[in-house]
Amino acid sequence: MPPLVIPHLSAGERVTGELLVFDRADKKTNAGDPYVILTLGNSSGRIETSPIWSDKLDWAEGVRTGKVVQAIGDVTVYAKGGPAKRQLSLAGPVRILPDEMFRAEEFLPSIDGDANKLWAWIDRVRAELDSAILRRVLDLFFADDEFRVRFERTPASTAGHHAKLGGLLLHVFEVTNIAKQTARTMHANTDLVIAGALLHDIGKVEAYEIGPAGFSYTSCGLLLGHVVLGSLMLERRIAAIGAPLCSDGQLTELHHMILSHHGSLEFGSPVQPMTTEAEIVHWADEASAKSTDMMELLADPDQFSGGREYSDRPHWRLGRRIWRRPHGWD
Repeated sequence: MPPLVIPHLSAGERVTGELLVFDRADKKTNAGDPYVILTLGNSSGRIETSPIWSDKLDWAEGVRTGKVVQAIGDVTVYAKGGPAKRQLSLAGPVRILPDEMFRAEEFLPSIDGDANKLWAWIDRVRAELDSAILRRVLDLFFADDEFRVRFERTPASTAGHHAKLGGLLLHVFEVTNIAKQTARTMHANTDLVIAGALLHDIGKVEAYEIGPAGFSYTSCGLLLGHVVLGSLMLERRIAAIGAPLCSDGQLTELHHMILSHHGSLEFGSPVQPMTTEAEIVHWADEASAKSTDMMELLADPDQFSGGREYSDRPHWRLGRRIWRRPHGWD
């Protein structure tokens, strides 16, 4: 049986399949009666169950986050008190499947396309840099096979843009491509912009981890954040060489590009961009992240109930409603 494509499920459709439990919410009604809502999904998306009421709590007995279950039910639409929302109305107890039968990563989203092609582009861009200093600095990370393996698996966020296996690799490719073209247009230091773009999110390798229920933060990610972690990683690798690869001033500028790439304190940057190159990296990062947010939300049927053109509500990732054009441009 082919895997379920959750975004394509429509009301009234019968669902039978293996799904990962991304979340279990134990709640109580106003009268104090317990009920459970499960968030189930696979690599295509997620769907919540309708409430499992107190008289059927045994249907979710033993079910917890990170388990793979077999679920049978029907897709329903709930619209009381807000926008319409698809739910999975279970037809019976979910069956917990043995852990050894599945790997959680099989149920997580991953990027489309060939990661090798992204790496080939990044490696070619690195090799074409005129600055030998920047090539050597980038080699500290991107010529390290262990780092590359971790970098390729890491998502670019835990629940936002590029929250996929390989998401960080794709995001950094996009940021570097956008930043490179912008630097050439604006006659900035293209080599420096490329280096800053490639380095800007290295901290996510240590900030995020892949667990049984998807993507989450490491302790370092929670306590320090990926922006600061990236700067610390650069400092550690430079120090480990034992001989200077660049001047103190050059190293300070690379740190600045990492630390300022979110643009402002309220968005996680301890400093704002103070050079043209840092500003370009910041906006290239925004362009990749926000464009991906738009594209993913436009493809999400739960954002547009009844097939309407405008999304039902502002989404937290953008802070506004979006429009799905009804016409083409062919």
